[in-house]
Amino acid sequence: MRVWGTVAASAAAVWVAGNWSTVWPVLVAVLATAVSGGAGWALLRAHRRAVGQDRAWRAQEEARARELSMAEVDALSWQEFETYIAELCRRDGCTKVVVSGRSGDLGADVVGYLADGRKLVVQCKKYAPHRSVSSQDMQKFVGTARLEHGADVALFVTTCRTFTKAALGLALRQDIVALHRDLLGSWVKGAHLETLIPLNGRGGGTKRRPSA
Repeated sequence: MRVWGTVAASAAAVWVAGNWSTVWPVLVAVLATAVSGGAGWALLRAHRRAVGQDRAWRAQEEARARELSMAEVDALSWQEFETYIAELCRRDGCTKVVVSGRSGDLGADVVGYLADGRKLVVQCKKYAPHRSVSSQDMQKFVGTARLEHGADVALFVTTCRTFTKAALGLALRQDIVALHRDLLGSWVKGAHLETLIPLNGRGGGTKRRPSA
């Protein structure tokens, strides 16, 4: 077997030597294609890595900007927080906005109408960032937002980072818009309320899983 391999290699060498003028342009073209392909792949990998790093950097900067803006919100009292949420609603074109947060308000801290005429009812929870909105909190709002207040859009907005898994699940099933700290930070920074409503508990910053 080795003998035949040696013979084949010798024959190939003789053939190449005899046809070098024909073979060498092909070899050069193959070599150039290989080098070009390798360089192109390296450039593509470098580009993808740069894009990924840029996205990560932008996400970090956006999260940092949201937190800086949220520092002022964190300093508000719960009454001031409700008034501030009402101001954000007005900024985004809501009309007839009223702060109704008081004892016995049955979860309607802010009431108004979106630009398209739908009634908006907002529950505001001024919680520390590390806390979570509980299922019990959400149940109370679910029970009153539409039955008591006739909400077309029911919005639960909080300064804490997460809703518990049970609370978020309840919100999704009952069509309650859940705005956690990251989404609130985007709202504070200028995002329009109607662009945040479809996100409902997702997006707006670093991904966090809801608490159990």
